[in-house]
Amino acid sequence: MKQLTVAALQLSTLGMQDNRLDFYFKNAQKRGASIVVIGDYVLNHFFRELEQMPPLMVEEQTAKHLELLQKMSKIYNVITIAPFVVFKNNQFYKTIARITAEKTIYQDQQILLPYEHWNEQEFFANKITKLKQPMIFTHNGFKIMVISGYELHFSYFWDTVREKQIDLVILPTASTFESHNRWREIIKTQAFLNGCYILRVNRIGEYADKDMKWRFYGDTMLVNPNGEVEMMVEDKESMLVEDIYKDEVKMHRKIWQFEKAINVRKKQNKDN
Repeated sequence: MKQLTVAALQLSTLGMQDNRLDFYFKNAQKRGASIVVIGDYVLNHFFRELEQMPPLMVEEQTAKHLELLQKMSKIYNVITIAPFVVFKNNQFYKTIARITAEKTIYQDQQILLPYEHWNEQEFFANKITKLKQPMIFTHNGFKIMVISGYELHFSYFWDTVREKQIDLVILPTASTFESHNRWREIIKTQAFLNGCYILRVNRIGEYADKDMKWRFYGDTMLVNPNGEVEMMVEDKESMLVEDIYKDEVKMHRKIWQFEKAINVRKKQNKDN
């Protein structure tokens, strides 16, 4: 039976000299994990804080943590998935990195929050263009897709899950306020409808401005293709390590046949 062990680190924003990453990576490797995922705004400050920070400090923060993760990935022979803020051409960009012992690959977030109280779209310089395939890679026989938390809400990415036969969707987030139940239900529903595992990795910690307090509540979880929560860590710093199984994905798709129903009708449309 094909099996893959994944680890999710539920953390608040890390300081420059933080040594917790080595502790967690070492323990993830001991427990057999070959993929380690970090939540959004853990390696950099929350974007509302970035507005007040000198760009050089942000650059240094990113460079320091990237160098550390490249080192951890090499020492412990794991793939690391981590959101970063990158400063280039005098502008900030929001991106996700896939880090291995050999190389680092980046993909900019495609859809950013556009709301008045949380306007990443205005703050970051990520281009608004035609949507393209998100980050997809194969590891130990599993097809894996990485998207940002906000991109969870758009059908384009779930169409890609079905078309590309994705086994695991990795979802780094920075969810806050009182959205626990909404996120849980959306993730469980998408896992079931698309016959895949979803690993949601949310940050913890707080940010307060003069108008409101932003409490990032954790709820890091692994949801299986039946839409059931395999494991969840709630609102404290923690590491989740769980196994996923190829046979569970295959069995779900065989039983429910959602994809087959669509493919038959696609073929009919072509024939007509």
